Amino acid sequence: NSLIEDSVIGDNVSLNNVQCYSAEIKNGAHMGPFVRVRPGSVIGEGVKVGNFVEFKNSVIGDHTSVAHLTYIGDSDVGSGVNFGCGCATANYDGKSKARTKVGNNAFIGCDTCLVAPVQVGDNAYTAAGSVITDNVPDNALAIARAKESVKKDWVKKKKPYRWQK
Repeated sequence: NSLIEDSVIGDNVSLNNVQCYSAEIKNGAHMGPFVRVRPGSVIGEGVKVGNFVEFKNSVIGDHTSVAHLTYIGDSDVGSGVNFGCGCATANYDGKSKARTKVGNNAFIGCDTCLVAPVQVGDNAYTAAGSVITDNVPDNALAIARAKESVKKDWVKKKKPYRWQK
């Protein structure tokens, strides 16, 4: 139940509701359901892609895992990388597009946004919920989010919504 146009699909590839346009999916990749591979993308050997993932003009290295609900655009991703759910590469600033580079064996935590142009080094990690705007060196952990703040009794002080009695 997939749509493939002007693309090269390798051997032993599993596609479940995948749309692939002018791209390449290499041997042993497992993709879907509901994956979109846009022109200029190359998906490496043994890559695993979950549901609701989109690739645009990106190269994904061998044996990388891209969980569900992720957008990777204008990116060069190394081998053995793990993307948690809900990640995105922000590649457009309103005037021009820039590339994101992710090194080998990097770990991109859930809900990370990589704001291009940015590089994540080999074996580097990003913490869940981070917005990464500066390069992350090899073997480093980047945490880019506000410290949690708890507002005690906040709910008691606000006006109730109309559906609350």
